Amino acid sequence: MKAVILVGGEATRLRPLTCNISKAMVPVVNIPFLEHVIGYLSQYQIEGITLAQSHLGQTIESYFGDGSQFGVRLSYTIEDTPLGTAGAVKNAEKYLDETFLVLNGDIFTDLDITAMIGFHQEQKAKATIALTPVGDPTSYGLIETNARGRVTRFLEKPSWSQVTTNMINAGTYVLEPEILAHIPPQANFSFERDLFPLLLDQGEPIYAYPSSAYWIDIGTLEKYLQLHQDLLSGRSSQYVPASAEEVLIGDQSYIHPTAQMKGAILIGSNCTIGQNVKLTGPVVIGPGSTILEDAVIEESILWRNVRLGARVKLKKSVVADHCRLDADSIIEDSVLGDNVSVVSGCRLEPGSRIWPGTTVEPP
Repeated sequence: MKAVILVGGEATRLRPLTCNISKAMVPVVNIPFLEHVIGYLSQYQIEGITLAQSHLGQTIESYFGDGSQFGVRLSYTIEDTPLGTAGAVKNAEKYLDETFLVLNGDIFTDLDITAMIGFHQEQKAKATIALTPVGDPTSYGLIETNARGRVTRFLEKPSWSQVTTNMINAGTYVLEPEILAHIPPQANFSFERDLFPLLLDQGEPIYAYPSSAYWIDIGTLEKYLQLHQDLLSGRSSQYVPASAEEVLIGDQSYIHPTAQMKGAILIGSNCTIGQNVKLTGPVVIGPGSTILEDAVIEESILWRNVRLGARVKLKKSVVADHCRLDADSIIEDSVLGDNVSVVSGCRLEPGSRIWPGTTVEPP
């Protein structure tokens, strides 16, 4: 079985975190998101993986190479202009000569791929779409089926009055290579809006595979934080902490004996946690970071080489690589891009989004 992972989106909703980095490379518990997805596929012996990329793709290829270090074989395709979800797979057609899997590159899931493939083969489907239940289906694509799971209708981003089910397109597909003939080459073509409705109109067998397994789309800053909370609390089978109160500390990190840590906390390698620092999880601190005395961190994610000065207060925020928050600054419900500096005594308004390279000074 081969797979295509769609990693070409610009991830505008995750900015400022994705101004200089692909969404696929955004760290999740100190590991690039895409590394989690590749590890998930390798658990199912899916080793031939094509990464369909465009925006900031060079960072992906330089990190993963040919995939051998990760136990898979990676190939890459590049889009010069946006091709849409189906167009991106068409662009990888030369690698797809058998039944294959497609995954949206911003989905973290525990979906049982073996069971989904088995269902696809039993139904002799041309396309099988994974479904997942959500509380608010109006932001997604709804899929209606008959009692046997055959798709009868697609409805993209319906209003509440149109909602007939809470089962949405989960962004994972099992497909037969013949369907690629329906996708025009080098054209912007979508699975959701173009290909699947076309196949349905032509009477092709399209099926849906419902699953209640863990699933989250990390396309927004809120969902990115939620994923960390979920993983550190053990909600996914792919990341199982010893307990919800576990503190994991990387190699060559120093924790001052007076530091207070409560809840699920992950500290990367080569970090320094100073005197009387208070950490209340879920908290992730990236490699090479320094937290000075009396700083307080609650429910926040720090990337690599972040420095927090004395008495800094950081709550429900994300701080990207190489940021410096000087003494007595207060940051809550905010997101800081790479290389942001916050001058001593500054207090950011909740909801702030600070672009990379910015220096924040007192008013």
